[in-house]
Amino acid sequence: MKDLWVFGYGSLLWNPGFAVAETRQACLHGWRRSFCMTSIHHRGTVDAPGLVLALDRADGALCHGVAFRVAGCDAAATLGYLRARELVSSAYLETRQSVTLDCGQILDDVLTYVIDPLHEQYCIWPLEAQAQIIAHAIGGRGPNDEYLENTAHHLHLLGLPDPDLDWLVARVRQIKAS
Repeated sequence: MKDLWVFGYGSLLWNPGFAVAETRQACLHGWRRSFCMTSIHHRGTVDAPGLVLALDRADGALCHGVAFRVAGCDAAATLGYLRARELVSSAYLETRQSVTLDCGQILDDVLTYVIDPLHEQYCIWPLEAQAQIIAHAIGGRGPNDEYLENTAHHLHLLGLPDPDLDWLVARVRQIKAS
């Protein structure tokens, strides 16, 4: 099997869970990183859903993240792992996108999980409502604010801060302190 490229924009940044042969900063045009998916498994429950990041289509948007190259010998196992992880509730769609690497090279056929806007877990909330949910939700993989903090922190380590995530981190800390 040939090498597999995977685009990471959320938890994959700090917890890919698969063998990575190469990591490159990359951007995806026409999509934005957004807490637009309720989480009933990993960062919330059916009774108290949390929020997780997804890629939401938006004209003129640009999402900065990371392209991971997986060696061909690990590609099938990685694909199986990612399908089990990302497609647990069918809210994500498995797509292939073109991304631009930091050197300007364009990669086609990059595995990218995006939100299904017709799925019941798709949601659009103002930032304040997102902060209230994230501050209180806990799921099978831990507190929702941990997911937010880890993602924002790793974006900063990459030199790719996200202003909305930074605002959410500060606001969630205020909520939890009160």
